[in-house]
Amino acid sequence: MKRRDFVSKGLGTAAAVSLPFLGTAGRPLSAGRESAPPPDGGTSRFKLGYAPPFGLFKAHAGDDPAAQIRFCADEGFTAMFDNGLMGRPAAQQELISRELAARGMKLGPFVLYSDFGVKSFVLRDKDVRAMLVERMKKGVETMKRTGCAQALVVPGRFDESLAWEYQTANVVDNLRACLDVCRPAGLVLVLEPLNPKDHPGLFLTRIPQAYALCRAVDDPHCKILDDLYHQQITEGNLIPNIEAAWSEIAAFHVGDSPGRKEPTTGEINYRNIFKWIHGKGYQGVLCLEHGLSRPGKEGERAVIEAYRACDAF
Repeated sequence: MKRRDFVSKGLGTAAAVSLPFLGTAGRPLSAGRESAPPPDGGTSRFKLGYAPPFGLFKAHAGDDPAAQIRFCADEGFTAMFDNGLMGRPAAQQELISRELAARGMKLGPFVLYSDFGVKSFVLRDKDVRAMLVERMKKGVETMKRTGCAQALVVPGRFDESLAWEYQTANVVDNLRACLDVCRPAGLVLVLEPLNPKDHPGLFLTRIPQAYALCRAVDDPHCKILDDLYHQQITEGNLIPNIEAAWSEIAAFHVGDSPGRKEPTTGEINYRNIFKWIHGKGYQGVLCLEHGLSRPGKEGERAVIEAYRACDAF
């Protein structure tokens, strides 16, 4: 299993060109999904860098990546992301980069390493280390073609036979070896904790754990990707936990809980969270890593309206 099931269905495009740092407040959004269109009818830019994945607005924009970028720009989005960016042909990566640059849009973190089925970072093993280093080299190549300066890493499974402290030390050492490849190129690795309910057996599950890893690695090229859907399940108390880890957070994933659909469909007060993040002066991306609560054009329009409502703080 290489990533979430829905990612393989075309949700992706990630890697903010500049390293972000983040913030809350505002009134709760009512369950009725209040729509808050801008004065010009829906084309003014969002306050924050919400980044749809390629394929999210397929019913409106079709399959062509350039057409999807145009649609998102016309709707006021200032970023996009693609978890599967590394798997695209080089020519398509370059096309995406050009189209985004022409519209002043960012590209959020792409998935560099995320193998849920194996023990990797937790091991002190020369073959594993060599595999990880080679993977980093390919990530740097993707960064050079696309300008994506952030790449997502999930450190794999934990080892039931090895003390947790040894595993943690091994993760730190392996990350430092990876950064020896990434640092000279300017590529930032963002570590994503995933909740054990949806993804049992993984080493990295919580924001405080990721924070401790980043502080131990002690390198500005090792940061956190805070997936708010996962954080709500593992520790909740979202704004205080974001604030506590703020110095190490470089990007966000967005999805409501329960259900992992667009904001306003679950229990998370995204309007307050977005207002807090905006108040911190955050300039990075917030990747829309979620599904649709309704199918087709109606569902896609509901996503845009939800973000308009939550962005109206």
